Amino acid sequence: MSSPLTEWLERHQIPIYLAGLAAGAAVGAAWPAGEHAWEAAIYPVLGALLYATFLQVPFTKLTAAFREVRFLAAVLGVNFIVVPLVVAALTTFVSMPQAVLLGVLLTLLTPCIDYVIVFCGLAGGDNQRLLAAAPLLMLIQMLALPLLLWLFVGPELADIVDVGPFLEAFLILIVAPLLLAWATEGLAMRHRSGQVISSAMAAAMVPLMTATLFVVVASQFPKISHQVDQVLKVVPIYAAFLLIMALLGLAVVRLLRFDSGRGRALIFSGATRNSLVVLPLALALPAAYATTPAIVVTQTLVELLGMIIYVRVVPKLILTHPADG
Repeated sequence: MSSPLTEWLERHQIPIYLAGLAAGAAVGAAWPAGEHAWEAAIYPVLGALLYATFLQVPFTKLTAAFREVRFLAAVLGVNFIVVPLVVAALTTFVSMPQAVLLGVLLTLLTPCIDYVIVFCGLAGGDNQRLLAAAPLLMLIQMLALPLLLWLFVGPELADIVDVGPFLEAFLILIVAPLLLAWATEGLAMRHRSGQVISSAMAAAMVPLMTATLFVVVASQFPKISHQVDQVLKVVPIYAAFLLIMALLGLAVVRLLRFDSGRGRALIFSGATRNSLVVLPLALALPAAYATTPAIVVTQTLVELLGMIIYVRVVPKLILTHPADG
């Protein structure tokens, strides 16, 4: 049973996240020399957040989730067929430097696996299905991202991106937290200590997300503030992506006749991106691509503001009523 503090945090998580962003920006502006220290904290904080996220998916429910073939196929189709086509349309007619383009591609081509669960739940969507699909979404995007980047950027991609950081991010941020979560679940079945750990991590979800947003923005704000012209160039692209994916997601939901829970989950999955997880990949790029991390973080800022609108609008687009599915 949740404590009063945990329930309060969950009810007020959106303003708490915005406060984390604002605090990160203030610290980044006041102490620009600390950006490397904050960057070093990204992996540990993000890893802890994903560990807490994966702990919410009972291992025994994963097999049941994979039997939801229509929902999984829809999520994968939207994220790895529809989204790349939308990104191609958004980036084809806008001229931008290679470093900026790479930042846009890194974020928009990778579906979110963390705070999408939170916002989907706030909108009354079936966040448990998204949670169970998170490891599969992450695995497929890590396999698909190099190919998609090659299609967008061309053969010179091999000279820009080293595969090492991709593998490192996958092992540290996904494999390790997932295995640790499963081990904790096994411990909880035999010992009370495991149950205590699981409860503590569930209670820590909002603080961990806030800490992640704080660290990311504090580390990148000095770069954003010094590259305002490039940042302003991509804000309309990110905003247009949110609008387009809401409309396309709604069309897919109606085509497949999903119920409100699955329908809202599908829309949120197609719209939210994995900027926090791909940021370490952007940070590992050569010096000529120093702008790229700032472009990635800009997407986080635009998306969080967009999610405040989504949480209010998506339930009105997909009303709660019985539907075929």
